[in-house]
Amino acid sequence: MLPFAGNAGVKGEERSIEKRVLGHNKESSHTMLNKKLRDEITALVKREVVPAVGCTEPVAVALCVAKAKEVLGTVPHSVEVRLSANVLKNAMGVGIPGTGMIGLPIAIALGAIVGRSEDGLEVLGRVTPEDVEAGKRFIDQGRISISLAENAPSVLHIEVKMSDDEGNEAEAVISRTHTGFVLVKRGGEIIFEEDRCGGEEVASNNESDCRLDMATVVEYALTSPLSEIEFILDARKLNLAAAECALEGNYGHSLGSSIRSGLGLRLFGDSPLEHIISFTSAACDARMGGAKIPVMSNSGSGNQGICATMPVVSYARDCGATEEQTARALMMSHLTSIYIKQSLGRLSALCGCVVASTGASAGLTYLLGGNYEEICAAVKNMIANLTGMICDGAKPSCSLKISSGVSTALMSAMLAMNGKCVTEAEGIISDDVDISIRNLTSIGREAMRETDRLVLEIMTGK
Repeated sequence: MLPFAGNAGVKGEERSIEKRVLGHNKESSHTMLNKKLRDEITALVKREVVPAVGCTEPVAVALCVAKAKEVLGTVPHSVEVRLSANVLKNAMGVGIPGTGMIGLPIAIALGAIVGRSEDGLEVLGRVTPEDVEAGKRFIDQGRISISLAENAPSVLHIEVKMSDDEGNEAEAVISRTHTGFVLVKRGGEIIFEEDRCGGEEVASNNESDCRLDMATVVEYALTSPLSEIEFILDARKLNLAAAECALEGNYGHSLGSSIRSGLGLRLFGDSPLEHIISFTSAACDARMGGAKIPVMSNSGSGNQGICATMPVVSYARDCGATEEQTARALMMSHLTSIYIKQSLGRLSALCGCVVASTGASAGLTYLLGGNYEEICAAVKNMIANLTGMICDGAKPSCSLKISSGVSTALMSAMLAMNGKCVTEAEGIISDDVDISIRNLTSIGREAMRETDRLVLEIMTGK
C-alpha cells in the first residue's frame, strides 16, 4: 500500500454537510428531496452501478451466447454473432478474464461452453483453465462466425444465432443495455420478445429512468439519509481490490505500478495526485489486462466505474474523510456520471472517461469543501478540457486515457475551489451547467458519428 499524507483537508468540517455544499444552490431555499424521488434515484443507481467481471462488451456478448445455449439445451455446433459497430469496436482488443487471451472468439466460446446467463455481467467469473482449453478447441474447429450488424437499431446491439448437431436452432438478442434481452427464440418459437429494438437510441439508458439535473444530483448525494446511499461503498471495496491486484502483479501496460515506483515516483512524487492516478490506472490495468476479478461498473462500463470511484476513494483516504463523507462523495461522482450518460447513451465515439472523470471531479470538489456553485464550476471546467476525446475500443491503453481524465478532474476541482470557472464566452460552455452537459453529450452522440465510423474502419483495416 502507498503511504498516505494524512489530513490533506476536507475543510470546514464544523459546518454541516448540507449547509456547506447546498448553501449556494441555485434555488433560494432548500428542502430535502421527497422519499418517492429518492427511492427512484436509488433504484436507478442500483441498476447502473453493478459488479462486472471483464470488459462489459465482450462479456455482454458471452452473456447473449450463454442465454441462446441454455435455450438450445446443449453446447452448439456453430455460433453466429452479429454486432453493432460500437460493440465490435469495444470488444476487439481487450483481455478476457482468466484466459490470457484477447477479443471476442474466446468470450463467445466460453459463453457457449460454460456460460450461465443468471450470472449477468459476471458470466465469465467461473471460468477454469480446463474451460479455456475447451474454448480454444472450439475456436480452432471453426465454429464461430462474427460479423457487423448493418443498420443495427441501437449502438449497443448483439444478435446470436446457433445450432446443434441435429440442426436445432436458438437465437438471443441483447439491445440498448448490456443485459437487456429483447428476443429469445428456439427454432420458430418465440420464448421472449420485448419491443425495444425499434427506433434510434438518442437519450436515456432506460426510458423509465427518472430524469436528473445537476441540482438534483447534488441534493440526493448530500441530503439523503446515509442508510439509503451507503451501498455505494461497495464500489470502493471492489475497485480498490482491482487496483491492489494490478499493483502486485503485471497487467496491461502496468501504468499504475510504473507511476508509484522508480522513475514514476521521482516524476510524480508521493502526493494526492500521484495516488489518484496510480490507483485509478492500476484498476484499469487489471481490468483491461484480463484479471479475473470483479469491478464495480457504471452505466455498463467497468472503466467508467473505476474512473468514478478511485479518485474519490484515493483522495478521501488522503484527506482523512469520514465514512459518511466518502459515501456521499462516491454517490456524487457515480450519479453525476449516470446523469451525463442519460443524454449521451451507452456507447458513443466519446471516451467514457470524459463522463466518469467529470463525476469524479464533482466528488473531489465536495471533499475539498466545495459548495454547489463550485461543484458546477468543476463540471464545466472538465467539459471545457476533455470534450472530444475519442473512444477507440476497450484495450490496455485505456489506463492512459483514464489517467488523463482523473488528473484533469483534480485540476478542475482545484480551479473551482480557487474561484475559477471557464466562462460562457469560451467554447461550448454555458453559464448553466445542465446546458453545458447537454452540449458535451450532443457532440459525443451526434457530431462524432463520423469519427466513430472512421475509427472502426481504421481498427478493422489494420
